[in-house]
Amino acid sequence: MRDIVVTAIVFGSLPFILRRPWLGIIMWCWLSYMNPHKLAWGFAYSMPFALMVALATLVGLLFSREPKKFPVTRETVVLLLFFGWMFVTTNTAFFPELAWPQFEKVAKILLMTFVTLILINTREKLDAMIWVIVLSIGFFGVKGGLFTIATGGSHRVYGPATSFIAGNNEVALALVMIIPLMRYLQLQAKRALVRHGLSAAMFLSAIAAIGSQSRGALLAIVAMGGFLWLKSRGKVLTGVLILAATAVIASLMPESWYERMRTIETYQQDASALGRINAWWVAFNVASARPLVGGGFEMFQAPTFQNYAPEPSRVHDVHSIYFEVLGEHGFVGLTLFLLLYAFAWFTARRIARAARKEPSLKPYGDLALMLQVSLVGYAVGGAFLGLGYFDLPYHLVSALVIAAILLERETAQPPAESAGAAAAARTPAVGVVNRRRQMRAL
Repeated sequence: MRDIVVTAIVFGSLPFILRRPWLGIIMWCWLSYMNPHKLAWGFAYSMPFALMVALATLVGLLFSREPKKFPVTRETVVLLLFFGWMFVTTNTAFFPELAWPQFEKVAKILLMTFVTLILINTREKLDAMIWVIVLSIGFFGVKGGLFTIATGGSHRVYGPATSFIAGNNEVALALVMIIPLMRYLQLQAKRALVRHGLSAAMFLSAIAAIGSQSRGALLAIVAMGGFLWLKSRGKVLTGVLILAATAVIASLMPESWYERMRTIETYQQDASALGRINAWWVAFNVASARPLVGGGFEMFQAPTFQNYAPEPSRVHDVHSIYFEVLGEHGFVGLTLFLLLYAFAWFTARRIARAARKEPSLKPYGDLALMLQVSLVGYAVGGAFLGLGYFDLPYHLVSALVIAAILLERETAQPPAESAGAAAAARTPAVGVVNRRRQMRAL
C-alpha cells in the first residue's frame, strides 16, 4: 500500500512540476530528506523517484515562463568555485573508481541547490520549502522522540535507510538543525493549534536527538541553546525554558546514556574517538603532502592509512566535515568550504539588522536568526560527523541568499513609484513657470 501511495504522489506531481517547476524543488526536498520510498517494502523502494522529479523540474525550468534569474552573490560564487574545485580534485583522486560516483552524487545535490536559487523567488515559496524540510525530517524527530520515551532511551534512534542521515549520529545532527526552523515557523504561525504542534515537535525532536546517543548532537544542542539564549531578548524567560527542557529530557535518559556521554571527557580510552583522531591526522597529512588538491573523494581507505596514518592499522571513517573536506579537497577546498558558511553567517546578520528597522520585515529577521542557530548546530555537531556534502546545510545557505534578495526587493522603492513621485515633484515647478509667462504677456 505504501508503494502505491508514494508512486501515485510522485507520478501525480510530475504534470504540475512541468507547469510550475518550483514545485519540483518541494518534491525534491520531500524525497531527499524523508525518503518516503525507503519506508516501503515493495517496488517503490528502489525506484529513482528523485531523478524523475529532477528531470521534470529541469524541463519545466527550460520551458516555463516564470522568471529565471540566477542570483550572483558572494555565497553563490563561492559555491560554484567549490563545485568546480571538486571536479579538479576528482581528476587527481587517489581512488578514481570510487571518487567519480561520489562526485556525481554531490553534483546532483549542488545542481538542485542552484536550481533552488533560481526557482524559489518569493516569500511564499521559501516558506513552503522550509515547511517541507521541517515536516520531512521532523517526521523522524516526532517518531524517534516517542520511541525514546516508550523505550526509556535504551535504544538508539536511526534515520531512513541508505540516506545521508541513516545513522544515529547523522539523523541526530539533522534533527538538531531543523529545531530552529520549527521555531521560525512557530513564530509565523497564526493558529494556536499549529504553534502547539510545533512546540511538541521541537520537544520530541530534541528527545530523539538525545536518544540517538550521539555525543556530537549533545554538543551541538548545547552550543545552539547557548547561542539562542545569547541572542534572545528575554534572557531570563529563555534561560528558564532551556533549563526546564534540559531537566525533563535528562530525566528520561537511562544510565547507559550518561555513561556514553561521559566518554567525551575520557576520549583517550574510547576506541571510536581514537579512530577518528587517527583519521583526522590522515586528512592533515594528505593535505600537507598535496595542499592544493588533497586525495579526492573517498580517499579514507586502508591504503591511505598505510601511507599517512600515525596508526596505519586503525582504519576509521573521518567523522568531521572539516577534516573530510581538508583531506579530500586540500586547503583550497577547505578555504572555499569555510568561506561559504562565513559569508552566509554575515548575510544572516545583515538581514537581521535590516529587519529591525521595519516591523513588517520581522519574519526575515526571525528566519535569519534561526538559520544562524542551525548553522551553529552544524558547525559544532559537524566537527564530529562526516556530513560535508549533506543537502541541508546547502539549503540553509540558499534560504539565506533568497531571503536577502527578497528583503532587498521589499525595501527598495519601485521604479514606477519613483518616476511618479518625480513627475509629481516637477508639476508645481512647471505651473509656476507657466504663470510667470502669462504675467509677462499681460
